[in-house]
Amino acid sequence: MSLFRTKNLDHMVAQGRAAGGLKKVLGPLDLILMGIGAIVGTGIFVLTGTGALTAGPALTLSFVIAALACGFAAMCYAEFASTVPVAGSIYTYSYATMGELVAWMIGWDLMLEYGLATSAVSVGWSGYFQSLIGGFGLHLPVALTAAPGAVPGVQTLINLPAFMIMMFLTAMLSWGARESARMNSIMVAIKIAVVLLFIAVGARHVQPANWHPFMPFGMGGTMSAAALVFFAFIGFDAVTSAAEEVKRPERDLPIGIIGSLAVCTVLYVVVSAIMTGIVPFQKFAGIDHPVSLALQYANENWVAGFVDLGAILGMTTVILVMSYGQTRVVFAMSRDGLLPARLSSVHPKFGTPFFATWMVGIIFGLIAAVVPLDVLAELINIGTLAAFCLVSVAVVVLRKKRPDLHRAFRCPGVPVVPALAVLFCVALMTFLSRTTWIAFTIWLVIGLVVYFGYSRRNAVLHPKHS
Repeated sequence: MSLFRTKNLDHMVAQGRAAGGLKKVLGPLDLILMGIGAIVGTGIFVLTGTGALTAGPALTLSFVIAALACGFAAMCYAEFASTVPVAGSIYTYSYATMGELVAWMIGWDLMLEYGLATSAVSVGWSGYFQSLIGGFGLHLPVALTAAPGAVPGVQTLINLPAFMIMMFLTAMLSWGARESARMNSIMVAIKIAVVLLFIAVGARHVQPANWHPFMPFGMGGTMSAAALVFFAFIGFDAVTSAAEEVKRPERDLPIGIIGSLAVCTVLYVVVSAIMTGIVPFQKFAGIDHPVSLALQYANENWVAGFVDLGAILGMTTVILVMSYGQTRVVFAMSRDGLLPARLSSVHPKFGTPFFATWMVGIIFGLIAAVVPLDVLAELINIGTLAAFCLVSVAVVVLRKKRPDLHRAFRCPGVPVVPALAVLFCVALMTFLSRTTWIAFTIWLVIGLVVYFGYSRRNAVLHPKHS
């Protein structure tokens, strides 16, 4: 039964509020912008083209299906975040409800999700950055432009821009949450302005005939696209990782989670409708800049340049927020004894987990620099969907175990809404490839080895610490 020992919720909340911890500097607007910063990036600027090839104009419906899965899970996240305002997101919630082994596995899963997300998006950022400076006649040496083997027939050694953007944002995060939030807010404002510019200009060039047939590949194609573009919504859960740094978590966390998801869903549906209305979906084959392609197709090349800039900023904020989320999960796991104690040390001046931030940044910066990442979207998706299933189950378990807890936000329709979240997430997982399932299983097996080899006997809840 020691595998399923749970943490005391009251103690966890008191620990999160204790002096000497992380600085409480974030408000509701910071959280909404943080959520938008994590969500609007690779999904809208890159994956919309791939999704259109799978679903056709029904890509708009694919986004709605993916948003429903996220929306049901977001309600569960909001209840937990407002009730247990402690760093660590679903890892922390699982530890309080389903026990240590489940918490460890989901924490291990989140490290993969957030870490590979930062690596993958850094590689995408590098491509857009090199395209942007190429427009000014500037070019990096070929050996520094991509990971080994990433470009067939070309000798490359390292993706230097991907590594450098990771190091720059790691430095930002290590200096403080307030400073990182300010930088994120500025970039989010610019990229949302770019998306709105696309909508305003692109809407004039829509040809409704391009929307027929609306669902050329049937419901199967629409669901497959939903499983892929689900990646575009990943990020709102990173908001919950900021719980200990929020001034009024009971009120502000639900606003940040649900508000950012709602804004992004509307933007995605409108953008995908305009894209497929301008360009016949077949023409997105082999295109990694579908939004700017739509504007070029409409002879609005001047706006296309702004879209490329928006894509760079969009990816920058995704890397920033996902890196932030990962360091807070590592911080929480270390504080619980499941990872070495050094990873939960807080810098006396900056008030951040300084060592953990740099360790995570360097590791996944190197992965971005030297590993070709062509299947990461699916790997990240399966980890996130698993986390969403767990948080949906956990909210029901906590209602049964601790009905007395004060819940500033209550998930409506329990247990129906959590059940729908699980149903939608499992349905999307079934559309992911066999290779993705195998890779995910291997990662979980490695996690079990680490848990039984180190974490179980070093956990704060282990009897030797009593």
